[in-house]
Amino acid sequence: MTVTTSIQLFTIKAALDADLDGTLARVADAGFTTVEPYDFVRRAPQLAEAFAAHGLVAPSGHAFLASTSFVNPDGSGTTLPVPTPDEVFDAAEVLGMGTVIDPYTAPARWESLDDIAETARLLNAAAEIGAARGIRVGYHNHAHELEANFDGTSGLEVLAAQLDPRVVLEIDLYWVARAGVDPVALLERLGDRVIAVHAKDGTLDPEAVTAYPPADQVPAGQGVVPLVAAIAAAPALELAIVEFDHYNGDLFEAVEQSRVFLDGALAEGAI
Repeated sequence: MTVTTSIQLFTIKAALDADLDGTLARVADAGFTTVEPYDFVRRAPQLAEAFAAHGLVAPSGHAFLASTSFVNPDGSGTTLPVPTPDEVFDAAEVLGMGTVIDPYTAPARWESLDDIAETARLLNAAAEIGAARGIRVGYHNHAHELEANFDGTSGLEVLAAQLDPRVVLEIDLYWVARAGVDPVALLERLGDRVIAVHAKDGTLDPEAVTAYPPADQVPAGQGVVPLVAAIAAAPALELAIVEFDHYNGDLFEAVEQSRVFLDGALAEGAI
């Protein structure tokens, strides 16, 4: 299993918004060669130029494919329409991106089997369009997909059972653990469907996790999420992606510490 360490650029959103080129230079200086962009459709040419200048590649990226309008990170909706799948895939091609991952669907869409089936239908339809262009479609979880339960099966696994085999999963290990689900057991059940993980760690301190954004996240390897064991349980894994929803300390120091931990585990054969 060859796994590449990456970084979800939403982690450093504020810095990117202030200075895209300079921030990507810092990402490269922190030892990353692979990134996962978000909101890339409107700025694909600028990102492509900056990635090339700093020796970065973007095999995966986040874009909405199963929602009609943008969903905020806290789950609240907006009226801002999202790009069409064709527009998303046009931008992905500019960036040389092979996998586009839907980052979020609203918690209200996980309350019934019919709602989950509709999400599966939309992802499958996007995957059909993407396949004709050589681009995979995936889905990224938060906690609510795992907290939803239907006769002992999590909502995420209900979704997975209805997805076209071409649709892959990117599992956020922190949010799985935050939902009270064993990440290792989940990845064993999902098997080859999982091609990426967000290798995000946290203390899961009961008081800190009630905040939004969560206040318990720490550099990879410094919390209680079983990152190494979970990654080892994913036989088709391609990407281990560093991400923080929030961090109180030096963010660039934290992402570099996370990369060093993951790269070290990979080099030592622990993963």
